Amino acid sequence: MENTETYRALFYQAMRIRLVEEKIIDLYPSDLIQSPVHLSIGQEAVAVGVCSNLSIDDWLFINYRGHGFYLAKGGPLPEFFAELMGKQKGQSKGKAGSMHMASPKQGVMGASAVVGSTISHAIGAALISKIKGEDKIFVTNFGDGALEQGVLHESLNFASLKQVPVLFLCEDNNLAVHSPKSERQAFSLESLVGSYDIPYFEIEEGYDFLEVKNRSQAAIKIVREQRTPVFLKINTARYKEHVGPGEDFFADYRKESEIDAWKLLDPLITDVELYNEFLGEINAEIEEAVQFGLDSPLPTIEDLLSDV
Repeated sequence: MENTETYRALFYQAMRIRLVEEKIIDLYPSDLIQSPVHLSIGQEAVAVGVCSNLSIDDWLFINYRGHGFYLAKGGPLPEFFAELMGKQKGQSKGKAGSMHMASPKQGVMGASAVVGSTISHAIGAALISKIKGEDKIFVTNFGDGALEQGVLHESLNFASLKQVPVLFLCEDNNLAVHSPKSERQAFSLESLVGSYDIPYFEIEEGYDFLEVKNRSQAAIKIVREQRTPVFLKINTARYKEHVGPGEDFFADYRKESEIDAWKLLDPLITDVELYNEFLGEINAEIEEAVQFGLDSPLPTIEDLLSDV
């Protein structure tokens, strides 16, 4: 395994995300987590690789499987756990939970439980930014399940028509809940995007955060320098069930052997030496963040209509 500083930094961030979500799995049976969770275990390299090329001023519109992007973009961890627990000191005062996570100070815009719903938000924000003459770029992150949504097609059309600085970022784990793409899509994604005259990039090695970082940099450079939209699809794998902390191979909509093959390529599994080097430090941070959440007060009746 490479041991460059860049590799080590990306590995640390990806491992931190995985251990955070594994901690969520540990806590979930206790009912401390006050909302459903959509875990991104297996997809961490996409978040850390892409976000390594973004500045804090760039805006990132995440989806309900957004823990990894929230953390990779700099969202605070103590407030993250407090939010999951529905506490006052949560990032959104306990009102957002897992599926609507946000951290505006770090440029992480609010997620939504509705598939594809934040794609158009990114386009609108980018148009306003273009009118104002700002330099920031906008990233809208969605899964392949959003590709059949009308809002994506409308947004591709509008982004191309108005030439706004947006990166369409598709995390392709081949699944929309329990349905693979072969049962849902009759189109070629590259041809579809090309029909809107938007450059298309694809990264097969979504387990490799160095590859994601280096190759997503080219796509982001076009958005940043030319102020035009770009589409980037990154292939990845979801290790856990669609929603919840468990596994669901018994449902027979995917093969465990396919996930096992992906795991053989996963640095967070194969690079045991570096994993063990970082384990103590990351776990200590996580335990401190969990304690922050436990110590935070619950909302009161007076909080019910605040910020509404």
